[in-house]
Amino acid sequence: MDYLVTHIKNANRFEVLLENGQTAYLNYNEFNNSLNLSHTYVPKSFEGKGIAAAIVKFALDYARKNNLSIIPSCPYVAAYIERHPEHRDLVKQT
Repeated sequence: MDYLVTHIKNANRFEVLLENGQTAYLNYNEFNNSLNLSHTYVPKSFEGKGIAAAIVKFALDYARKNNLSIIPSCPYVAAYIERHPEHRDLVKQT
């Protein structure tokens, strides 16, 4: 299923508005040409439907389009990158 992911720049997050008015989101902080992807949240009743994956993919595509590296502080983001190695080049090297 496709989800409409929106970048809420002034809130530092990518989000999906769900049918019941709840929101799923990925918080980030931007600094030094990097996005620190810090926390993913999906309401329990919507878990397992690919919403978090859609949001993370959107964030990674955003980083790539804007020449930003990423810091996968969120365990879900780190696991997503492990499952999708084509995004490993975005991870900021320390």
